[in-house]
Formats: sequence, C-alpha cells, structure tokens
Amino acid sequence: MRGETGRAGGVLSIDLGALQQNYLTLRKQVAPSDCGASVKADAYGIGMEAAAKALQAAGCRTYFVALPEEGKRLRGILDNAHIYVLGGLFRGEARFYSDHRLRPVLNQLDEIDEWAGWCSETRRKLPAAIHIESGINRLGLGESDIQRLAQRSDVFARFELALVMSHLAKADEPDDEFNRWQLERFNKMRRLLPDALASLANTPGAFLPSAYHFDLVRPGIGLYGGNPFSDRPSVFRPVVQLHARVLQVKSTAAGENVGYGGTWRAKRETLVAVVAAGYGDGYPRQCSSSREGGPASVWVKGKFAPLIGRVSMDMITVDVTDIAEQIGRGDMVELMGMHVTVDNLARWAGTIPYEILTRLGSRYPRLYSAFDS
Repeated sequence: MRGETGRAGGVLSIDLGALQQNYLTLRKQVAPSDCGASVKADAYGIGMEAAAKALQAAGCRTYFVALPEEGKRLRGILDNAHIYVLGGLFRGEARFYSDHRLRPVLNQLDEIDEWAGWCSETRRKLPAAIHIESGINRLGLGESDIQRLAQRSDVFARFELALVMSHLAKADEPDDEFNRWQLERFNKMRRLLPDALASLANTPGAFLPSAYHFDLVRPGIGLYGGNPFSDRPSVFRPVVQLHARVLQVKSTAAGENVGYGGTWRAKRETLVAVVAAGYGDGYPRQCSSSREGGPASVWVKGKFAPLIGRVSMDMITVDVTDIAEQIGRGDMVELMGMHVTVDNLARWAGTIPYEILTRLGSRYPRLYSAFDS
C-alpha cells in the first residue's frame, strides 16, 4: 500500500456496486411500488456524493435527508431528484427550501401554515409532504391535527401535497400486532386528506405484506448492508469493509495484564497484536466487553481473533495466539466486512448497525469501487 493508504492506520473500502445491488433487491421486493433512498447522515457514513450518484445510476429518483443543509448538498449532486427533508420546515427558512427545490416533510400545523403562506407570497404551488404520527410518537401530526387540517381546503389550494407519510415503529418485528395497528391508523388519517402518494415502509417494512408498501418505500440501513432482522439471514451485500493495520506483535506471559485498567489477564503465554483502530476512529469502546455473541473479534489470516483488553482511542489489542500463519507489523486485519459483518459489530457493542456506520471516523482514507452506470 502506498501514498495516503500506506501511511494510514486503516482503510475504509466502500463497494458502490453492492449499494446498487441492495437498492435493486429492495426495488424488486416492493414492486410495483416505487423505491426511494434515505441518504441522511452522509449516506449513513459512506459518503453522500458517491452514494447518491450510484443510487441515481441504479434508477433511484426520490431521496430523504434529515436536515435542510443536507438537502442543499444533495441538490448540488443530483439536479433532478425529489429531495424530502424529514426534519420539517425550519422556521423562517422557506426561501432556502424553495431556492434549492427541497420538499419539507411538514410535521405540525404551523409548518403547514408557513409553507402555504410562502407559496401564496411567491405565487408558486410548491410540493411538500405531510407526516402523520401513527404510533411511533416522534414527529408528525396526530389525529386531532389531521381532523382540523381536513377542514381547511384553502391550505391545499396553496401548495402541492406530494406525499403523505408515516413511520413504522416495529417493522423489524414483523409478527407484532403493532404493525397492523399502525397501518390501520395511517390509512384512517390519510383518507381525511386530499389524494396524494403515500409512504409508510422503511427497510424492514419492505418485507411486510404489500399493504404496507403504498406508493413509495424509503429504505435506509438495508441499502448500506445492514440486516434489519435479528432472526433471519441478511439478503443484503456488505457495502463497507474496514481494515486496520497491525502496529506490533508481542508475546505476553501468563498472568500479565493487557490494556487500561488491567481488565484482561493472560491465562497462558499469549501472542498479542496491537492494531491501529480505536474509538477515535468510530470503533465501539463497548466491544471491550461485548454484550452478546462475543467476544468481539477481527478476521485475520483466515480466522477470527478475539479482542482482549479495553478499546482505547487509537488502538485495540487482539489475541492471535491461535492464528497459524505468521502475523507481523503492517499486516491488515478486517474489523468489518465480509467476515465480521456490521451486524456482528453492532451486536458485540450492544447497539445497532445504523450507529456503527454513521460513527465511522474521518481518519480512514476511503476507497470507492466503481459502480454500474
């Protein structure tokens, strides 16, 4: 490895072809419904520009971001996409949304009034979405708000209702009755509004019956290789691979401690590899004492090797005693990828794949594979 990658502690490889394949898998799953894409948080940490261009080449035309500045950035990448801002209409920023052709997801009545007022002022019937609160109890208009809104035909004469949407709370538990209750609640409230495209399902919702798919499904984690279900194999290809450099290999005698706090003590003479990755790079500190299915491990020379001691800011320590092939300074180990999946890492850290991907550090050089155009 040369240049920047040769001087880095680790390398983040991003397979844009796999991203496209995951999108096509989801699109096929929900057909004939349309399939959009969530690219908020820098496309779940993999890089918005590269991800958006790959998804556009795969046929995606509708995108969701969290914040208006994310929307502006995306508009600079994709000129013709529909871009929805999930965080809603920020007070006093209607001009910003219209200048960058962003569609606010209107979450409350005063947002609706502000957007309708801006449309009247500029004499343009601009598109927006309305977000129904169907049970997750985060953003969105409740039933009483929808009933009040339904009586105000003047509002819908001033802006284009392009989408009515809500968000499933338990789609990753497909047999839970709460899903059916949310579906019924969403249908009840959206029927009070003018006809518009509808969207309810996220990645796991794409695998619920077709009644949940409506006109548009808006996946997130599945696009980036995460498995939304804990009880079934993933149908998605890994998008992110993270490899880190071995800094030193050393022998530790039985009875000696490794790492801060001396939380791990060798029961035998142990060969320890010190690897250049830590919580400063987004590697979870919680993997120091993995919570489920552990110990947390890396993949090196064709085998799993367990972490020992605490994860520090810049380093982890790994027991490579049982690795048959010799390991030395400069060798690379897989922290996440084809063998150590993002779901493995999330489980060991007691968190979710979303957090793992979006916390990937900025110290890694990023190597993007080509995508099909």
